[in-house]
Amino acid sequence: MQEVFDFPVSPKYGFDNFIICDGNRAAYTFARRLADGTGTENLLYLHGPPGSGKTHLLMALGASLYGPDADVRYFSFKEVDRLYQGDYPPEEVSNLAAFFNEGRALLIDDIHLIPDNRHVRSELWQVFNDFYGAGRPIAIAGSLPPKELPHMDEHLVSRLLWGLVAKMDVSDDESRRMIIGKLAADRHIRVPDDVVDYLIFHTRRDIPSLLHNFDTILRSSLSCKRRITLRLVRETLEREP
Repeated sequence: MQEVFDFPVSPKYGFDNFIICDGNRAAYTFARRLADGTGTENLLYLHGPPGSGKTHLLMALGASLYGPDADVRYFSFKEVDRLYQGDYPPEEVSNLAAFFNEGRALLIDDIHLIPDNRHVRSELWQVFNDFYGAGRPIAIAGSLPPKELPHMDEHLVSRLLWGLVAKMDVSDDESRRMIIGKLAADRHIRVPDDVVDYLIFHTRRDIPSLLHNFDTILRSSLSCKRRITLRLVRETLEREP
């Protein structure tokens, strides 16, 4: 008997707390259009580097479509081994279809991690067609543009290009400032401007590293009961490997 797993949407991700900047404005607009049902298109593909907000928009879309307290059907290919318990089933079994059974939207993340397996590709294609044919919203995200995705059925790549496609990029300095400001506001702390400048210009510039450094500094501040200052930031990050 096949087992269906829950991959719940985090309640902290919503449209209201998504940071909009030039690099993600189109993606945000497209996601809201799917959520509101105001457009004629029901298919969205988002691509961009880690930390650019793809998962946030997928989860915000899911929360909007299902309601804040509902069980949202969301799947990331990071969990592909968990879904199949490390062993891909025979052709007549469709774990992915069972997972999205009666789902209001097809929300798939990290599609660039799809394994090189014919059965999984076939499952994805069938589920995609079921949702597309029924006119139900489809939002898929990956790190690469559609034509650069590995192990993908050419038909699905072509179909993704029919819909709304948006690149997400928050690598500019102003976007980083907004992200740091949002992190501080969420934690009800004040971060001085010189600390923000130091994080932007003197540490690794990718978003995952920025988030890691911010949380490291916050933990250091709390553990030694010191305010977040430029001196504390330098001392803390110098101790990092």
